Amino acid sequence: MLISYKGHKTGRAYRQPVSFVRDKDVLLTPGGGKWKLNLANGEPIRIRLSGRDFAARPELVRDPNQVEQLLALMAAKNPSVRRFVAIPSNSEGHLDRASLNAAIEHGFCIVRWHVIDGHRNDVE
Repeated sequence: MLISYKGHKTGRAYRQPVSFVRDKDVLLTPGGGKWKLNLANGEPIRIRLSGRDFAARPELVRDPNQVEQLLALMAAKNPSVRRFVAIPSNSEGHLDRASLNAAIEHGFCIVRWHVIDGHRNDVE
């Protein structure tokens, strides 16, 4: 998926490829890079998916319980997610809570993309 956005400080236009996983009617992206700093909850941006452009509203998920749940869902659909998200797991298979909290404190989140109504069926 390719996202198009403007820098919040510079106003410069950017296009950034990001990985994603589909979950019902939303797309999920691990937000570990600096690009997500230019997103605002609910402010629509353009995404390009399968050669088509759509408007989508990002939701920045930072609650540790939700982040862990969404990462597990993403890893189940695409195991390579674990390679890109370097948060260690504990002996029970859950993300190490201290490491997860530290990652979130340093800006990590999950971006839940809501395709704006009227275009949702085109994305699925």
